[in-house]
Amino acid sequence: MKSEVIVLSEERKVSLTCYLQPVGGEFTGICERPAVLVIPGGGYRYCSDREADPVALAYLKAGYHAFILRYSCGVHAAWPTPLNDYEQAMSLIREKAGEWHVVKDRIAVIGFSAGGHLAACAATMSKNRPNAAILGYPDISGAFAWDLLKDPPDILAAVDGKTCPCFIFASRTDNLVPIRNSVDMIDALTKHDVAFESHIYSNAPHGLSTGDPSVGVREMCRRYPNWVADSLTWLEDVLGGFGPEGLTEPNFGFRINGNRDETLNLDCTMDYLAQFPAVRAMLPECFEGQYRYPEAAGSVITLGSFLRFARLSEEAVRDIETRLRAIPKSDKEA
Repeated sequence: MKSEVIVLSEERKVSLTCYLQPVGGEFTGICERPAVLVIPGGGYRYCSDREADPVALAYLKAGYHAFILRYSCGVHAAWPTPLNDYEQAMSLIREKAGEWHVVKDRIAVIGFSAGGHLAACAATMSKNRPNAAILGYPDISGAFAWDLLKDPPDILAAVDGKTCPCFIFASRTDNLVPIRNSVDMIDALTKHDVAFESHIYSNAPHGLSTGDPSVGVREMCRRYPNWVADSLTWLEDVLGGFGPEGLTEPNFGFRINGNRDETLNLDCTMDYLAQFPAVRAMLPECFEGQYRYPEAAGSVITLGSFLRFARLSEEAVRDIETRLRAIPKSDKEA
């Protein structure tokens, strides 16, 4: 394995630590590897060593290249300087993807606490968005660094359909960053149909990193360290893993519903379809007076699942889908 520290800003003490694993040779079938960019926490006052190398090592062991970004902190933390540091780091990794044998469209960002805030910004508002984001007990509001950031961004408002899949873990009893941060982020991802996985543990203090003895374990529920293995399995779904013949393709579809498809269909959610006058006019007739629409609409319920619940005949369901696909998406109300 090769390691190198690249100074991105000497004045602000910004650096990118690169851990690059071998490819080819004894590593049969592996010509390039996915990568993780680790962003430690520290309240934008410093970058925590406990959330840097110990985290990188866990993903290196699983076959990833790993990078650690030590970004602008303290007097240099005023927004958007830390995000600019991320942009520079991610741009460099993708520019050198060929030289470093990185799959440039399979790069995840991993952030903790304030680093989770920066990682969430990367996932929602950066020019160089990651392909997946792992957010550990993230300070989504930026409240604990408000004095340093000066003008922190509104992450929740920035969540949109371009936000990458997210893995979020936190503790209900976090004594520094309230669990509401993670819950609000989950809610925003849900509203925008962004795929995510979440693990809210029953008991653990703030800042446990990987939760293993090497980082100085404090009292916590025994399941907390499982987030590392769970996130690796999740990353295999999102970015692909390593099979007998080398790097494999992602094996899980992140299509949540049909709202973003080119035509209306049964996999669209009912509240989305309610925005089309032609659909609102059509469906009460199809329900034969059994249900009211759009009063029956829900942000998660797809029309297909509702029709199955309503026990319409297969012929009636096929007729509805045919009629749906004929309704132009341009007919949506403003």
